[in-house]
Parts: sequence; C-alpha cells; structure tokens
Amino acid sequence: MDCSICSPVSHILRPPRNSICQGCYDGAKSIIAFLNKQEHNRDVGDKSNFSDLSQSNSSKGIGNALKWVKEIKEREEGLNEKLSFLGGLVGVFKDGTHADIKVKPGNGSSILAHRALLAARLDIFKNMLETDGCKAPANETICLPELNHEELESLLEFLYSGSLPIDKLDKHVYSLSVAADKYEIPFLQKICENRMLDSFDSSNALNVLEISDVSSNTKLKEAAMDFIIKHTEEIVFSTRFDSFSHKNPHLTVQITRALLMDMKNKRHINT
Repeated sequence: MDCSICSPVSHILRPPRNSICQGCYDGAKSIIAFLNKQEHNRDVGDKSNFSDLSQSNSSKGIGNALKWVKEIKEREEGLNEKLSFLGGLVGVFKDGTHADIKVKPGNGSSILAHRALLAARLDIFKNMLETDGCKAPANETICLPELNHEELESLLEFLYSGSLPIDKLDKHVYSLSVAADKYEIPFLQKICENRMLDSFDSSNALNVLEISDVSSNTKLKEAAMDFIIKHTEEIVFSTRFDSFSHKNPHLTVQITRALLMDMKNKRHINT
C-alpha cells in the first residue's frame, strides 16, 4: 500500500490502492488534537461560544492546520519585531547613556545601569532603591554579591532586553537560575529551566540537580534525578561525583535511595 501523503510514488488518494500510513495517520490525529486544545484554551472564557465548542471542533480537520501555522508565523514575526524594537535598550545599557546607578558584583568592577528600569523590572530592586519612601540618591551602588562581573552583566542585559544570546545563557545558566530564584524573575527562571532540560548529559546532570535543589524546582529536580538513575554508572564513578557528594550529602542520600528503588522495581517487573 502506498501512502497518499508521504509516498514518493502516489500523491492521489485512490482507495484501496493507496491510503494513509500509520505514521501520517497518527501525525494527523495529533495535529487535530493539538489545534482543538488550543482553540478550547482560547475560547473557554467566552461563555457564548462554549456550548458550540464541541461541535465546531469536531468538524475541523487537518485542513485548518496550515491556517493555524500561518497565524503562529505571523505572531512570531510580530514578536520578533517587538523584541528588535525593545533591543534598543541594550545599546543604552552597554553605552551607559544617562546611567544613574552602579550595580556591583561579588568581585570585579561595578556596572552602570538605570534605576528606573531596574525598579520597573523587579519589586526587589525597587525596594533596594527606596529608603523610607524616598528615592535613593543618584550614583548610589547596589550590590549583588553572589554574581561575578560576567554573570551580573548577563543578568542586567536580560533585564534590559528580555533575552540573551545562547552562548551567554549556556555559560551562565546555573548562576542566572539561582539569581532568578533569589530576585524573583520567573521569566528568566523558565528560560533557564527549559535550557537545562534540553541540554542534559552526564557532565552536567549533577550541576542541574544541585541548582534544582537550591531553587526548589521540583520539575527540574525530578528530571535530573531520572537522568542520573538512567546513567548511574557513568555519573557515580566520575570525579565530579566525589566533590558533589562531599558538598551535597543530602542529595547523595536521595540518589542512593532512588537508585535502590529503581533496582527494586526492576526486580519486581522481572519476577
């Protein structure tokens, strides 16, 4: 049987000579389910449309997928234009134009910034910059001692632009994740979380586990623990594990318990 969608031979649906293969069928069903879910999320707040939702969704097939993709593409282009527009703030930050405050890292030189932007971005910074309801004097310095100069510069760049080049994010993802948790920056937390979830390997799994514990990120911690259990021998016998276990004895205990439970479950399945 030739698939009328993916087969290089036949491009016309002529049952029973050709039909749709299992892969294309499953893909089409998944696309339709995804589109219906998105429409439900968009329309659920509209009570007038709620009663007709089931009927309207059931009548919509994969033919609407292209329309939906085009809509998403247009939204993406609009967001990219918006980001490009807001990106002008990064130039102001890097040039130090009209900067009126210094932000000092744990080591290294201070970085010039703008108190209005810092206060607008974060309530914690807003509180730092106010004393008894009055604005702090110009050129005052605030200190973020847990970050070094490069990490602080990356954090500030993110606050100005809402994004970071991938090389900077990868280089400072752990410190930025901790800073995002401490200074209550959920958008940055989510970006760091997704990046760590997408880049698991045996060399960084223990780092991710450690960061997830510091920031109380349950999703990240479970993913890191699962990865470590699946690659136990490679990770536990590494030199990194020695220093990790001395620094994080409670996490080492949790790894040991998780490993024993995994072994127990496998024995139970085999029996």
